[in-house]
Amino acid sequence: MREEDCAAVCVPASLSAEVAGYTWSRDYVGQSGGAVYRLHSKAGAPDLFLKHGSDNVADDITGEMLRLRWLARHLPVPAVIRFVADPDEAWLLMTAVPGETAYQALEERPDCRIATIDALATFLRRLHTIPVSDCPFISDLPHRLARARARIDAGLVEEDDFDAAREGWTAEQVWGALQQLLPLPSDSVVTHGDFSLDNILMRDGAVVGCIDVGRVGVADRYQDIAIAWNSLGEFDAALQERFLAHYGIAEVDRAKLQVHLLLDELF
Repeated sequence: MREEDCAAVCVPASLSAEVAGYTWSRDYVGQSGGAVYRLHSKAGAPDLFLKHGSDNVADDITGEMLRLRWLARHLPVPAVIRFVADPDEAWLLMTAVPGETAYQALEERPDCRIATIDALATFLRRLHTIPVSDCPFISDLPHRLARARARIDAGLVEEDDFDAAREGWTAEQVWGALQQLLPLPSDSVVTHGDFSLDNILMRDGAVVGCIDVGRVGVADRYQDIAIAWNSLGEFDAALQERFLAHYGIAEVDRAKLQVHLLLDELF
C-alpha cells in the first residue's frame, strides 16, 4: 500500500547508467513534497531508491545527502551512489536498506512486539551517544522554530494532516500552543529528527538501519523520543511505556513531549 508501479522517469544523463534496466515504483510514504522511487527487479542488481525534488525540496534533498555521508560513519544508513543538483532540482540515488519497517514488524508480528520495542529503544540510545562535538548539523529548537514559522508564513503546513488531538486546528493555533510551553531547557544529543516507525528498518528482530535522515542534527533528545512515542500510540499505550523504560526514562517530561509533538505538526 505504500507504493505503486510507474514508468521510468527522465533523469539527468549522469544518472542514466545507474538506473538503466530497473523496474520503477513510486513510494508514497514520507515524501515531504518530493518524489521517491524504488528501483527494483534488475537481474543481479540490488534495489535502489531515488529522491527528486525542486526548489525548497531540492535544498532538503541536498541536506539529506550531506547527512547520509556523515551519519554513515556512525550508523547503518543508505549509501549515496550519486547526487546530482542544479539551481532548481536535486536527485539523490541511494542503496536500499534490506528489511522491513518497524511499523510493519509491529503490525505483522504482534507476538514479537516487546522485542521490537526494545530493539528500537536500544538503537535510539546508540544514536544519542554519538558525540555532539562530531556533528556539524544543528536541528535544535530555535532552528526548527524558525523553519516552522517560515513554513506557516509560506502556507506550506498541511493542516488537514494534523494528529487527531489537533484535528480542526490551524497552523497558527499550533504555533500559539507552542509558545505557551516555551522556553524549555535543552538536553542536546545527536538526533534523527523524524524517528518514526516508518523510518527504522528491521530484520530478524534487530534494527538494521534508518532512512529519511534529512533532519539529523544536534537537538534535545525529546525530538526523537516524542515522535517515536507518538507513533507507538497507534498500537498500545503499554508499548509507549515499554519504549520509554527501555530507553532509560523513568519519568517522562510531559512539557517536552508536547512541545515536540506540536512542532512536528508544522513539518
